Amino acid sequence: MAAALLAVAGAQKVVDPTMTIGALRALRAPAGPWLVRTGAAAELALGVVAIVVGGRLTWSLVALSYLAFTAFVMAALRRGTMVGSCGCFGRADTPPHASHVVVNLVLAGVAGALAGAGVPTPLDGFGTEPTGSGATVALATVGLYLLHAVYVDLPRNLAVMTTATATARP
Repeated sequence: MAAALLAVAGAQKVVDPTMTIGALRALRAPAGPWLVRTGAAAELALGVVAIVVGGRLTWSLVALSYLAFTAFVMAALRRGTMVGSCGCFGRADTPPHASHVVVNLVLAGVAGALAGAGVPTPLDGFGTEPTGSGATVALATVGLYLLHAVYVDLPRNLAVMTTATATARP
């Protein structure tokens, strides 16, 4: 799921780099369509290579990617920078939240563990066990949906709850 999310987020930013450019500029980082699309294409390629080829180096790079995303979110949170979205989920409003830090660290840890274990690829065994392959794809799809909910919906709902609680107090 970590690799698939990386690929999906990279694809979103290749197609539409606008939100990522805005997020990077808000943090006064270098940004431009060519730069963002190049980084996003690398992100997409890394996710696909992790799924298809795997290996220690690939999973290490996936882990480093999530650590870099964690640093980005932490910088935005620390500075109080208004970032509407990083572009990972298209134009969905996904401002930085502590939940992003936690999920990014968990995904970095999972990728790091896969690197340490030398897991070659999540596709090992596909085709030899059709029912297991289908179950793996189904579970990965559900997992990606849940990750989307944690990255996008959870911060929104927490913000609504915080606002509702603050306005309800006398």
